[in-house]
Amino acid sequence: MSITEEIQTRVIDQLDYAFPAKPKPLNASEKAEYVARIKQLLKDKNAVLVAHYYTDPEIQALAEETGGCVSDSLEMARFGANHDADTLIVAGVKFMGETAKILTPNKTVLMPTLDATCSLDIGCPIEEFSAFCDAHPERTVVVYANTSAAVKARADWVVTSSIALDIVDHLDAEGETILWAPDKHLGNYIQQQTGADMIMWQGACVVHDEFKTKALEDLKKVYPEAAVLVHPESPSQVVELADAVGSTSQLIKASQELPNETFIVATDRGIFYKMQQLSPHKHFIEAPTAGSGATCRSCAHCPWMAMNGLVAIAEALEQGGAKHEIHVDPELAERAMKPLQRMLNFKQAQS
Repeated sequence: MSITEEIQTRVIDQLDYAFPAKPKPLNASEKAEYVARIKQLLKDKNAVLVAHYYTDPEIQALAEETGGCVSDSLEMARFGANHDADTLIVAGVKFMGETAKILTPNKTVLMPTLDATCSLDIGCPIEEFSAFCDAHPERTVVVYANTSAAVKARADWVVTSSIALDIVDHLDAEGETILWAPDKHLGNYIQQQTGADMIMWQGACVVHDEFKTKALEDLKKVYPEAAVLVHPESPSQVVELADAVGSTSQLIKASQELPNETFIVATDRGIFYKMQQLSPHKHFIEAPTAGSGATCRSCAHCPWMAMNGLVAIAEALEQGGAKHEIHVDPELAERAMKPLQRMLNFKQAQS
């Protein structure tokens, strides 16, 4: 077994996803009370709420109603950096809060809970990842945004799913070979599309990894007129069935522009809020996570994203402190900013 295989095996053997309990459901009266309280707290604290597409609809609606934003992880951080609020409250998972803090070190960054994490982040610990990089010093290290600040600091480039193809294609044209982390499915998709010389960290998203090919084929027979939208973090056999493949923002755009009235969507069902908002006359169906070999660990909704409830948002704004505030070591943040800035510069040059 090679050193690379030993490192990967050690990490995989140690993985144990302790999924959190979902927030206690609120009745209509309680929801209204918390929404009103949060709106007042945002004003009192000069704070703005930024929410990911995968959070629950009521959180996304609240962000929009209060002048915040609903977007992917990078746009969340960029919005916060450009906003005049003193405090950002990030409804998402921990790496998103860290990215926001890296881009806005002068602001207070709060999260509803610091326990909201990501299987890609958990599955790429910095010690093992550094050893993996050290075993391949000749390769350019490209990491997905779904990683810790420490892993970003070890990279040459940070990418999002919307720009990963373009950046890897650019690096390949420059003759560079790639060390990719952490999502193996996204990495394989990029390798197939670009032909780049890539070695992969073997991480996976618990949501996208569970979409099932046979069950999707069966669902397509029930809805033959439906277009299939797939995030490239999904297994390659699922990607092959897609009418459109892309990041969250790219899939939302496809749902608007494709002529179909019905869509089968292979990504977190939190995205349905924005899709339905922009195309209220269209019908959106979850791609199946059931079928042969299914564990339904996520059932098409990230269990950590589901931790972002109204009660936790109110508590974060009221209490702040160790339970809610994101801190990134300044020296680490400075190193992590360099590969992030390369991506931002590349994106700006493209526009």
